[in-house]
This record gives sequence, structure tokens and C-alpha cells, in this order.
Amino acid sequence: MKKLLVVLVFMIGAIGFAQDRNVEIVQKGDIYEAVYYHVNGEIAQTGFFNAEGKLHGTWKSFDANGNKVAMGNYENGKKTGKWMFWNADKLTEVDYKNFKVEKVNEWKNKTQLAIRD
Repeated sequence: MKKLLVVLVFMIGAIGFAQDRNVEIVQKGDIYEAVYYHVNGEIAQTGFFNAEGKLHGTWKSFDANGNKVAMGNYENGKKTGKWMFWNADKLTEVDYKNFKVEKVNEWKNKTQLAIRD
């Protein structure tokens, strides 16, 4: 019952947070997959929450045109591993170790180093 209450509170919060987007949440075993949409119908974010309502697993963010702008992993609500951030003129790679930023690398958009798809 306590888990159900936590999930319901999370879902209400997620819907409130996404005031200008539609949200789909689907339970898959012990985790919940969430898809947030931009007003124009394009996917804004995709990712997972654990039973406690914390971000967990791979999350991806997209701009309103459907271009991937960020991708990385969460472990119980904390960023972990390698995160990638794309924008018009550079790619930023952020490495997390013990849930803290360990290293940041940036590349200018002169050559294609990492594919967004």
C-alpha cells in the first residue's frame, strides 16, 4: 500500500510538473516508463522511475523538433556514468563518478563525433 501511495503521489507530481505537455506513464514490472510530450506532440523526454518514484535508468531529452539534446543514466535519482549534451555548436560529455561530476569534455561542431540517434 505504501508503494502504491508513493507512485500515485509521484504521478500526480509528474502531471503537475508537465503543465504544457502530455505525459504517459506505463508500469513495467517494478519500474515505470514515462514519456513526456512537447505541446506540438514531439517527445520531450523518455525515461524510467523506480518503485520509490526516483529517476532510474536511461533518460533522453529532445527539443521540440525531435532532435536529441541530452542522454544519460540515473541510479535511484542521482546522475551516474556518462552523460551527453548536444546543442547547435558543441557536444558536451559529462562523466559522473560516485554521483558527482568527475570530468567534462567539450567538442566544437567541426566534425561529427557522436550521433544523436
